[in-house]
Amino acid sequence: MEAPLLEDTVECAVDYNGRPVRRSDSGGWRSAALIIGVEVAERFAYYGVSSNLISFLTDQLGQSTATAAENVNAWSGAASLLPLLGAFLADSFLGRYRTIALSTVLYILGLGLLTVSATLHSPSISGCQQTEKSLPCSPGLFQVILFFFSLYVVAFAQGGHKPCVQAFGADQFDAQHPEESKAKSSFFNWWYFCISLATFATVNILNYVQDNLSWSLGFGIPCISMVLALVVFLLGTRTYRFINRGDEENPFVRIGRVFITAVRNWRVNSSEIAHEEEIRGLLPHHSSQQFRFLNKALLVPNSSKEGGHTCTISEVEEAKAVLRLVPIWVTCLAYAIVFSQSSTFFTKQGVTMNRSIVPGFDVPAASLQSFISLSIVVSLPIYDRILIPIARNFTGKPSGITMLQRIGFGMLLSALSMVIAALVEIKRLETAQEYGLVDLPKATVPLSIWWLVPQYVLFGVADAFTMVGLQEFFYDQAPSGLRSIGLSLYLSIFGVGNFLSSFLISAIENLSSGDGKESWFNNNLNKAHLDYFYWLLAGLSAIGLAAFLCFARTYIYSKKNTT
Repeated sequence: MEAPLLEDTVECAVDYNGRPVRRSDSGGWRSAALIIGVEVAERFAYYGVSSNLISFLTDQLGQSTATAAENVNAWSGAASLLPLLGAFLADSFLGRYRTIALSTVLYILGLGLLTVSATLHSPSISGCQQTEKSLPCSPGLFQVILFFFSLYVVAFAQGGHKPCVQAFGADQFDAQHPEESKAKSSFFNWWYFCISLATFATVNILNYVQDNLSWSLGFGIPCISMVLALVVFLLGTRTYRFINRGDEENPFVRIGRVFITAVRNWRVNSSEIAHEEEIRGLLPHHSSQQFRFLNKALLVPNSSKEGGHTCTISEVEEAKAVLRLVPIWVTCLAYAIVFSQSSTFFTKQGVTMNRSIVPGFDVPAASLQSFISLSIVVSLPIYDRILIPIARNFTGKPSGITMLQRIGFGMLLSALSMVIAALVEIKRLETAQEYGLVDLPKATVPLSIWWLVPQYVLFGVADAFTMVGLQEFFYDQAPSGLRSIGLSLYLSIFGVGNFLSSFLISAIENLSSGDGKESWFNNNLNKAHLDYFYWLLAGLSAIGLAAFLCFARTYIYSKKNTT
């Protein structure tokens, strides 16, 4: 076989056999499109489970609204934190391709078991008589154990799949090539555009199947979609580009050594550090003035018995790049707490409202999440094709606005969505009281479910700014050897946010239900006070946004082309 022409060879990339690859017959949109297709199937499967999960827990497993919301948040949190483990395994041992393949197989297993658990009929449920005001009877213990085991198998599978697929897709573009560099910038927008279409299909098709036909079918269809995703992914193997790191040291080891060496040199005085910085030419580099305590890693540890090894300038700067991500990560947690509400309390609100379109057909409450996806699908092309070119004329930046400006604007819209949600909930409670329905939890409140649409739409537009901005930011600003970890850090924001949401719900449930008072999350939502909770989240969002803006103003980008 002929060796690839030098000018057509992609630097630092190989094929699946470890041979140099040609630009003309590998990578680019051809490979990225297949990978996006795999992610579309994965998002279809994931949201097929998560978007209506609270309904399964309350209607099929007989859990209270608060308990179900806590379980949904705990599972979503685990699913968003596990990518840290998956990314570590991918970047350190398995590689992204193998991690994706293995995770997809695990996904199929989890969804298959979930389908089986939904087909089980507990004698205690089928044999009991439910009244208008009673909760469903308790399911069988085996069904509950199998369901939650299957659910967390899906979470583990998602943990390996999610951070690697997007990073592997971005790897198909050569950042050093002018045309491919532009395509790589658009990749993140169109990536989120496509998975939003998948989410839109999920909440309109699968939620209807789950609510009106069968839960086993509602879980079985996602299982089939993942089987097809695995086939598509494997078919594209010969066209993929694999990053060739050669004998490069594990990035975790490099960065860890910087922190360890800096700690061992913590007693070194500032004059020694300044002398070493001057020798190595660090003074002109503005970024090196941040986290200067890490510059101590440039010196040989005094405690070393064998002379020790110093860290290089690039290793120290790599560690600083990771550390700079931390304040942004922390200040985005409030956004993540708000993000978790669309699939829990928003859905339960909708269940109580008038969902009729035509006589005999009610809109599934969870289907309103499609307005989030629809808003993203509409707003992303407008952002990419209209707003960015206009912004370029004012700022002179290729990206129009910086990644952090994009994230901040989405956080502002998120806070506003909570304000609107609180006002709509006040209107719903007033309507229930006006018609004497406060003590009738099963009765339909004569307020159209379309009142919820504005908060969903604003949620979607906020996602188009913040979610895509976070994806690009954590991929771009993470060291090159830790791109999967960078994307998993972005995902972990939402994992921790879900856990914080679960903690808030639990704490508020305990505080608000004491002394005979009605809980904010009463099973009878007509007696609950979700409006109080939404006002609290609006306040937390405002605080988070203020802190984010403070850190964003002083953030120094790792690459010049991102500013």
